[in-house]
Amino acid sequence: MNNEKKKAPGASKAFGVLLRFHRERARVSQEALGLKTGYSKSQVAMIERGERRAKGSFVDIADELTGAQGALLAVAEEVTASGIAAWFEDYLWEEAKAAGIHWYENHLIPGLLQTGDYARAVFNSAVPPLEDEEIEAGVAARIKRQELFFRKPQPLVTFVLEKAALTKPLGGEDILRKNLLHILDMAKLRNVEIQVMPENPRTHAGLSGPFILIETEERRSQLVYVEGQGGRYFLSEQPDVGDVFARYSALRAQAYTPEESVRRIEQAAREL
Repeated sequence: MNNEKKKAPGASKAFGVLLRFHRERARVSQEALGLKTGYSKSQVAMIERGERRAKGSFVDIADELTGAQGALLAVAEEVTASGIAAWFEDYLWEEAKAAGIHWYENHLIPGLLQTGDYARAVFNSAVPPLEDEEIEAGVAARIKRQELFFRKPQPLVTFVLEKAALTKPLGGEDILRKNLLHILDMAKLRNVEIQVMPENPRTHAGLSGPFILIETEERRSQLVYVEGQGGRYFLSEQPDVGDVFARYSALRAQAYTPEESVRRIEQAAREL
């Protein structure tokens, strides 16, 4: 990613900057703070970089140990209220102003197409479990993201979805059915195209897993965002970016047309 690009400081990053300021002013090392809070030195460093959210008694102990006089406690409340995971802030900064978003998903309905109830079921599936306030904040943040469909200028947003993502009844069949109906409504938007992959393809360009392609503001550059069990990262250099864009083009060619995909989604909703 272009390091010269100005970044909007998310709540987690703001907390990390403030923590580092007070820790260094108090001459407390990352290792010493970790020993007091039960975190490792590397975990403290991740919190300061905004890559990890502080939990448990960490904030209380850090605020007292560094003499922050409640400043860390106040900003930590903003982190929870934002409903945005620390590691997701950079992606959302790009998504909010993207000229194009192209999403391949194989195991659940993408966040941009989720209803509130379905999103809540997704957050309820988290392991280790989330606190109730984290879940509700996450649901609110996810729904707010969907405002991008209607902003000016409108981004082009396309999806290629596996049928499994449309049939897994997270939260129950009624919640899934209502989300499928919501997807059908979104498919009517002029700037949205949704395609479904056949169930038994002989070739498949998405075997490496889900990903999101971003055409940045005014289409100046392209990015690929990938999540996995071991971490999350952007691809921003060639030939990696070009390879994934080519893969997505192949997926769209292998998928049902948008018109046939709508019929498949309608059928899936009727069968619930």
